[in-house]
Amino acid sequence: MNEKAYFAPLLPWQQSLWQRMTNAALQQDGKLAHALLASGVEGIGKRAFVWRWVAWQLCDNKQNNSDGACGECESCQWLKAGTHPDLAVLPISSLLKSAESDKAVETVRKTNSKKSSKKNEAEKQVKPRIKIDDVRSIQDFVHQGSSNLRICVFDYAETMTIAAANALLKTLEEPKSGVQLILISDKPDMLLPTIKSRVQQLALTEINQSHAIDYVKQRLTQSGHKDAESMTKVSYDDEKIKQLLIISANAPLKAVSMAQSKWYGMRELWLTTWQALRSHSRTPVIASDYWQSQLSINEFIELSQVMLADVQRLVFDLPAYQQDIDYSSILQSLPEMQRCIDLCEYIQTAIQSLTQNIQEKLIYDDMMQRLRNL
Repeated sequence: MNEKAYFAPLLPWQQSLWQRMTNAALQQDGKLAHALLASGVEGIGKRAFVWRWVAWQLCDNKQNNSDGACGECESCQWLKAGTHPDLAVLPISSLLKSAESDKAVETVRKTNSKKSSKKNEAEKQVKPRIKIDDVRSIQDFVHQGSSNLRICVFDYAETMTIAAANALLKTLEEPKSGVQLILISDKPDMLLPTIKSRVQQLALTEINQSHAIDYVKQRLTQSGHKDAESMTKVSYDDEKIKQLLIISANAPLKAVSMAQSKWYGMRELWLTTWQALRSHSRTPVIASDYWQSQLSINEFIELSQVMLADVQRLVFDLPAYQQDIDYSSILQSLPEMQRCIDLCEYIQTAIQSLTQNIQEKLIYDDMMQRLRNL
C-alpha cells in the first residue's frame, strides 16, 4: 500500500470542495452524507481526493488541521502500514494503476515488482469485478462495533456485478451511524440508478482551465519530458497543453500521462501507416509486426482512439482536435462514418477480449486488417 496516496498535496482545482467538506465535517452539528460518489473520467484526480479525504477523516488530529492528515498520529501510522482497522477497500484483489495514478498521486494498490512489464501492463487494464461475497464482507465490517468512524471505499464501483450492486443497495438503504461509504467510478453511467439516487455526488468534474493548464505545464516541466525518438527536451506552450486537455476530456492527470507516453509522439506515424494500408503499399502483417515492436496493444489502441476521434470530426466537416497533425493527405478520401463506428465498436470488443488473455498479436493483426478496410 502506497502511503503517498493518503498524504499527497491537494490538487489545485479541488481546493474549494475540500474546504467545504472539511468545514462541514468540523462543525458540531454538521452532517455529511453517509454515502459519497466520486465520479468522472479518468485523470481528474478522483482517487487523489478520496484517499486524502479518507486519511483526514480518520486522522486523530483533524480538529487541529483542516489541510490534511497529520501523518504522525496512530491512525496515520496504521494507514502507512496498510493495517487500519476502520478502513475497508474493494476490490481487494485490485492491482491497478489508472491514469489518475502518478508518482505523486498513486491509488492504494500493492504491486509485484518481479512481474514482467507486459504482465503489469495487462494488469493495469483489467479491472477486478466486485462480487457479492465482497459486498457481504463489507456488510460484516459495517455492523461490527467501533467507537470511531469507519470508512468503506468501493473503487471502480461500476465493476460491481448485479448481485453485488443489489446487496450494496440494502446497506445504502439502511445507513449505519458512524459509517461512511465512498464509491469511485470512471463510468458512473454503468451504476444502477437506484445506487446513484442514494449517494451524494462530489463536485469533482468542474475544473478551471487555468488551474488545469498551470498544473499540466508544471508537471511536464518538472519531469523534463523528452521526445521518444530525438531524446530532445519537449517544450509545451499553452496551445499544446490546451490540445492535450481537449483530447483527454479536460483531465489534467490524463493529459500529463498522454504527453509522457511513447504513443503520443507517434500520431503522425499512425496516419502514415493507415494511408499505406489503404493504398496497399504496406501489408497488414508487416504493419502489425512493426507496431508490435514499438507499442503494446493497449498503447496502440489508445493511440488509435485518439486518431479516430479526429477522423470522425473531419468526416462531419468539423475541425480536428489535434491542430499539430497535418490531415491534408486524407481530406479527399475520408472513410464512411459507419466504417469509423464499426472500427470503434471493434476496439471496445478487443479491449474486453484482452481481459480474457487473448493474444496481443491476434488483436494487432486484426486491427491492421480493419484499418486497411477503413
